[in-house]
Amino acid sequence: MARRSSVQGDIKLRSLLRRIGNEIESDLRPAMVQAADLVLQTQTFLIPRDTGDAAETLTSFVSKSGLDAEIGLRGKKNNTRYFYTKFLEYGTKGYARGETQIPARPAHPWLRPSYDLNREQIILLISRAIDSTLRKAAEAK
Repeated sequence: MARRSSVQGDIKLRSLLRRIGNEIESDLRPAMVQAADLVLQTQTFLIPRDTGDAAETLTSFVSKSGLDAEIGLRGKKNNTRYFYTKFLEYGTKGYARGETQIPARPAHPWLRPSYDLNREQIILLISRAIDSTLRKAAEAK
């Protein structure tokens, strides 16, 4: 249930950033780590709590290149153990079990809002890192 984020855009820009990352120290990964931590903190705050176990297992991972990030429940074990978080996020439909009526549960979204609340700051962090990295690459040549 991890939220996967990546820098979207032209394929040429992504390949250029990968090449630059191999040649000089890129500022992209630290910026992506900072952005992922912002989203992770917001997710931890927004996730509905009963025992708080699911909130404690939220993590973030940023790839070595800094172009991809995963934030949330990561790994098969955590996704299996905390499978119910998808029902918290999206809600459930009411149903009947025998003569018992099970009521619908409303949605309590926390994944997408955690990104939306930090969107402007994430864009600012990453665009500054790209500008800085491209400036370093231009000076190096």
